[in-house]
Amino acid sequence: MPSSNRGGVSSISDIARLAGVSASTVSRALAGSKMISLDTRNRINDLAREHGFQLNQMARNLRLKRTNAIGIVFPLGHEVGQLVSDPFFIAMLGHVADGVTARGFDLLLTRIIPDDGGWLDGLVNSGRIDGAIVIGQSNQEEAIRRVAASYDPLVIWGERTADQGYCSVGTDNVAGGKIATRHLLDAGRRHILYAGHADVPEISARYAGFVEAHREAGVEPAGVIPAPFTPEGAYQLFRDHLEQAPKLDGVIAASDVIAIAAIRALADRGLKVPDDVAVVGYDDVPLASQMAPSLTTIRQDLREGALHLVDRLFRRIGGELCGPVVMTPELIVRASAP
Repeated sequence: MPSSNRGGVSSISDIARLAGVSASTVSRALAGSKMISLDTRNRINDLAREHGFQLNQMARNLRLKRTNAIGIVFPLGHEVGQLVSDPFFIAMLGHVADGVTARGFDLLLTRIIPDDGGWLDGLVNSGRIDGAIVIGQSNQEEAIRRVAASYDPLVIWGERTADQGYCSVGTDNVAGGKIATRHLLDAGRRHILYAGHADVPEISARYAGFVEAHREAGVEPAGVIPAPFTPEGAYQLFRDHLEQAPKLDGVIAASDVIAIAAIRALADRGLKVPDDVAVVGYDDVPLASQMAPSLTTIRQDLREGALHLVDRLFRRIGGELCGPVVMTPELIVRASAP
């Protein structure tokens, strides 16, 4: 409930009368809504302070059935060791946070390691959020589809799949995998390994592009290893694989983190990048351009992707059931695979 200490001002209507505006304008202004001009917001807040008036935000939210909070979820059913400090997550979270807070909403950040199928139901039914952005499908497609069937303000970063029944934003991952592989094939590489986790829709799509590019070139792939997204896990898997002395002159990694781990493992075996083995990553996280050798990679425009995620979520909160976005990937050529 609002409170007043002096001046006979005990309600939003009293502030509205003093300011010469509507009660709804006062409510929005006290909540910091950008829909109200800065001058009007300042004038109303000055009046509220002058008369000792405070708006209880919890009561307002209960009345409006809104929380002014957005849930940001990282489901890690496929990779329990992956942290929110992962370079991809950090980059994406920063851009999404900028977009959400610019609209005057708070963030509820959740890292989920699903132990049952109800993790997303629990969040959207908690009464703590007005909508949710899920960063990555992981291996939780069934849970996402089920919740999306009855919960509209939900947007997913990930691969667009057939008949998915929810709004997604992501890159054309099949095209990305194909572009990366063609780059190495065009450079004369003929023994190219794919490294990535098969259970994740985005990664499986990149692998499909890898296979398709080889088929079109009439070349057999060097194989695939289920590299995890954790740096040490991927590094150890590459070390184990290289100990078997495979014939290898190229690596297509499902993420930049995996690609960087591969470069470390290759160096430990005395193999030079790119002279002996060329390496291509995926994502173009900030670290990719700073390491030595700098990483050739497939860029997902994470800033643009975050803008689409936030835009579509708020449109869906407003009742517009807008559809998926599929962005075009871009090859960024650097020293690891010139």
